[in-house]
Amino acid sequence: MYKIIFCLFAIFSFFESSWGQDIHWSQFNDNQLFQNPGNAGHFDGDYRFIGNYRDQWRSVSVPFTTFAVSADAHRKNIGFGLQIFNDQAGDGKLSTTEVQGTLSYLLKFRETSPHIFRPGISIGMNHRQVNWDAFTFNSQYTGYIFDPNAATNENFQSSRKTNLNIGIGFIHEWKQNQRIKITSGLGLFNLNQPNQGFYNEVVKRDQRWNLFSKISIKLSEKWAIIPSLSYTQQGIYRELNFGSSARLNLGNSDLNKALYFGIWNRNKDAAFITLGYDYSNLFIGLSYDINHSSLLPASNLRGGVEISIRYIIHKFKPKQIIHRVCPDYI
Repeated sequence: MYKIIFCLFAIFSFFESSWGQDIHWSQFNDNQLFQNPGNAGHFDGDYRFIGNYRDQWRSVSVPFTTFAVSADAHRKNIGFGLQIFNDQAGDGKLSTTEVQGTLSYLLKFRETSPHIFRPGISIGMNHRQVNWDAFTFNSQYTGYIFDPNAATNENFQSSRKTNLNIGIGFIHEWKQNQRIKITSGLGLFNLNQPNQGFYNEVVKRDQRWNLFSKISIKLSEKWAIIPSLSYTQQGIYRELNFGSSARLNLGNSDLNKALYFGIWNRNKDAAFITLGYDYSNLFIGLSYDINHSSLLPASNLRGGVEISIRYIIHKFKPKQIIHRVCPDYI
């Protein structure tokens, strides 16, 4: 088992083709619906609410900001959820907003099986817009003077685009007693390759593949390690995140209370550290990127900060009281 884990991490660590993208999550394990639609309803509880926020490249230019909120639940074998995602980038405030509904189904071939399969699908709307007025053009420079009122001589046909977007995926979970649990998944997003061009020509949105794997290994009653990796490919862009978190249990059998600390790397882009805290049904995570890409001279090692919050609701289930019938002769 440990040799397999080591080999996987070694292969991905030296994958020379990896290439970071600006829009991504460092805490990829804490944004489950974005990670894979098969994750909908896959948790211990009744209702799950997640919020994520990311701010990056503030030291280089206008900051790129990303946020997502999601909620999901399950009824018997069916999981369902809703996610809203927004990203805003650059001087032109190129904004992408997606609203997606997600559905999954639990497959377990027998009750005692250590394997769980959960295929899923996400369907939603993608809206993109840009502020052309925020840009400057050569025709607005008259000699050595910039005239913001001068004509741009540019013909912008549209500043908005809305499309249907479809994604599919599945996850597999395997448990060995209470000590080892492996969760892996494969997802394909932008399945229908919607047109995202602002002009008459068709500019298809590239399909995005994502493969992830997370292994939870309980070392003792207090300590556990959670090595993980996430590989994404979209068109010519490739991104690999890998690393591990350590979990220190501070609670007892009646209270979920733990601290997390992790060290991670995104190939050819950034290293990042993560901190997390579990208290009962609430989880709060914080991460910070240390940039080591070609932008290093401008970024001065500073990349982005990210926050994630998760809250799970467990419905109160009163104990069933069994009434015994008293015989008439007593």
